[in-house]
Amino acid sequence: MDHHDSRGSLWALLLGTLAFTLCFSVWGLISPLAPMFRQQYGLSTTEVGLLVATPVILGALFRIPAGMLTDRFGGRIVFPALMLLLVPTVALAALSQSFGMLLVAALLLGMSGASFAVGIPYVAQWFSPSRQGFALGVYGIGNIGTAFAAIIAPRLAAGVGWTWAFWIWVPVLVALAAGFYVTGRDSPAFTPRTDGVKDRLRLLWDRPVSWVLILFYFVTFGGFVAMGAFLPTLLVSEYGLTQTDAGARTAGFVVLATLVRPIGGYLSDWKGGRAVLTGVFTAVAFFAVLLAFQPGMAGITIGFLGAAAALGVGNGAVFKLVPELFPAETGTVAGLVGAAGGLGGFFPPIVMGAVHDITGSYAIAFMLLSECSLGCLIINLIALGRREAY
Repeated sequence: MDHHDSRGSLWALLLGTLAFTLCFSVWGLISPLAPMFRQQYGLSTTEVGLLVATPVILGALFRIPAGMLTDRFGGRIVFPALMLLLVPTVALAALSQSFGMLLVAALLLGMSGASFAVGIPYVAQWFSPSRQGFALGVYGIGNIGTAFAAIIAPRLAAGVGWTWAFWIWVPVLVALAAGFYVTGRDSPAFTPRTDGVKDRLRLLWDRPVSWVLILFYFVTFGGFVAMGAFLPTLLVSEYGLTQTDAGARTAGFVVLATLVRPIGGYLSDWKGGRAVLTGVFTAVAFFAVLLAFQPGMAGITIGFLGAAAALGVGNGAVFKLVPELFPAETGTVAGLVGAAGGLGGFFPPIVMGAVHDITGSYAIAFMLLSECSLGCLIINLIALGRREAY
């Protein structure tokens, strides 16, 4: 474990993963409740798409300052601060009484998605480069928070009313913020970055490979978020499932994509991130084409679960490359790459809703995902041939 004590690094990984899971649970609250809000406010498919995509947009954009703040102040300060910032936001969502107010709450709830860029540098600094891929893959399991939300929120809404699907998180956020601040500490390897924002962002021009990582995460994480967000609506409207059954199947998709992240990190520690991504983009393109043909229940299950596994491995592989290629600017690059992934999750639900409203089918939307994947595969193969680009 070279310059890190193993107990400290394991505790940092546990704390970071717990905080990330909690924040992602809060981030994922709107989507599983969307079919109910659709009935309550009489929303069109496009409006539902906008509602589930809205938390994603701020979660994406807020990652850039969150990553920079973590490079500056360290995760021990930034993570608890973010959790406390979410308390009034969750309360606003619980108190909302119109579609407009709900949209504002959904936008602000998006801040919880920025947690990703706080934990990446916090965890990475505790591990040596040969183990960072696996450690960050384990941290990435915090994505499973959206599955908790998909399971818990509809059940609470059905049992005691949807406002409690929000209120329940307030004491949990306060307790974990306090626990993190009291028991957490930054890695001995942490050195605060005091240079300005302009200096930090110069790496986008000096190191073009940053754009390659941004694109790859846009497709791998964006695909994961978008499918997870739109799946309940698709399963209810196209396959006639109940909301609870659709929520459970969506949770299965999210859990699989999340649990394979450490496998993506581990394979990348072993074989290299670029080699793993070649397989990932090939698989995603194949499964997206399968889904475009709208097969029966068995076919769609294979398609979605296959895509989930490939996208999850891809997420792990991209984040092996971030601290490897940018050891001094991990937070800043994690913020930029993470923001791209979040934006990747923002546009597809809106596109899927619009494509369905126009054509009566989701086929074109899935073909677009397949083409994006093939584009990434070509770029990855070209970059593989020019290793100095990395």
